[in-house]
Amino acid sequence: MKPFLDENFLLHSKPAQELYHNYAKEQPIIDYHNHLIPEQVAHDINFENLTQIWLYGDHYKWRAMRTNGVDERYVTGDASDLEKFQKWAETVPYTMRNPLYHWTHLELQRYFNIHELLTPKSAEKIYNQCSELLQTQDYSVRSLLRKMNVEAICTTDDPLDSLEHHQAFAKENDTFIMLPAFRPDKAMACDNLETFNAYINKLEQITNQSITTLNDFLSALKSRHDYFAAHDCSVSDHGLEHIYAEDYTEAEITAIFGKIRNNQPLALSERLKFKSALLIYFAEWDHEKGWVQQYHLGALRNNNTRMLSLLGPDTGWDSIGDFTQAQALSKFLNKLDSTNKLAKTIIYNLNPADNELIAAMIGNFNDGSVAGKVQFGSAWWFLDQKDGMTKQINTLSNMGLLSRLVGMLTDSRSFLSFPRHEYFRRLLCNLFAEDIVNGELPHDLEWIGKIIQDICYSNAKNYFNFKR
Repeated sequence: MKPFLDENFLLHSKPAQELYHNYAKEQPIIDYHNHLIPEQVAHDINFENLTQIWLYGDHYKWRAMRTNGVDERYVTGDASDLEKFQKWAETVPYTMRNPLYHWTHLELQRYFNIHELLTPKSAEKIYNQCSELLQTQDYSVRSLLRKMNVEAICTTDDPLDSLEHHQAFAKENDTFIMLPAFRPDKAMACDNLETFNAYINKLEQITNQSITTLNDFLSALKSRHDYFAAHDCSVSDHGLEHIYAEDYTEAEITAIFGKIRNNQPLALSERLKFKSALLIYFAEWDHEKGWVQQYHLGALRNNNTRMLSLLGPDTGWDSIGDFTQAQALSKFLNKLDSTNKLAKTIIYNLNPADNELIAAMIGNFNDGSVAGKVQFGSAWWFLDQKDGMTKQINTLSNMGLLSRLVGMLTDSRSFLSFPRHEYFRRLLCNLFAEDIVNGELPHDLEWIGKIIQDICYSNAKNYFNFKR
């Protein structure tokens, strides 16, 4: 019986252990999509305690606690940080076979050198020990990133963001870089006209220009896209249920925007056409600048309207959707490719039933101009766990070139989430090793080790071409 979470965790053969320890383990981390708060990095803050860095904003933990019967007061409510942590510690033993059990103890080991299991008995001791460390300079947020050998992080930023914290951090020439990513979801969210017009009014103020026509709107958004580029952004991102790819004319979108500014209700067909047009405009700007564009597809958000009204969005009430993806995705990519305006593209899939669909689709638009130009992104959100990662890796292996994958990302709000890269790397090495042991791949550790290094680091390094 193997010990729990030892140095060969998830590595079930000698070749797996050699591949991980000799080729994967020491590779730097390029975390090209996360939800870290730039201000916290710029100010190099220290969290007061383990609850603040570990439980605040963590939907995974919140959902587990609620499922375990923990009252909302101890999840997002007014309970003390120690009380919330104790409720989390009560939940952890019940998370066995959920990835949270692995992540929790992996993070305790890697950041705090704590090998004790988190239980109600050990909770207060672990809380005090970690909280004391977190208040030292060695555990500031930048120190935590350096501890994980992070080379680059890309945050997720609205077009209206000033990027002041990115600018301040860039002047300090730290050991890693922090770059913005252009996330214009709110700039096409025309379903709620009151909210959308308020957003456009803010865009007017920031760009110092009146926005009454579609051309005004596009000009203002393009100026923000240019502004992001001027501050070293080279990545965009979209969070969508599915790609929008309705047929439209310029005249139609002009008329629809006029209705928006006059607060006239839009038909569903008009909303879909407007979103379809905006996606194309954004994609063409990305191509013009040589950016990488990312599309996160398949989330069914805000399912629990009662809790949404109490707590707001992004509080743990989202799940996997079963949207139709293939036809619109094909149409969208083809429209850009037909005019040679398809930028490097990463497509993340949330519904495992669509894995083969996405993996097959990317092959239609990999034209040889760039290795891995169109990517099936790493397992995302509900799927970034052992089974989900394995399925994504195997599907891409069968239908594309796993060797050109740009690797893992955290997609996280937590500065303690970076061992997820290690988790991915261990699984990756073990899968290659299984094929070696079974005689399905040659015992060529040098070449396979190079492929693993590429997936873990070099492919992303070459693909993104960050400006710093």
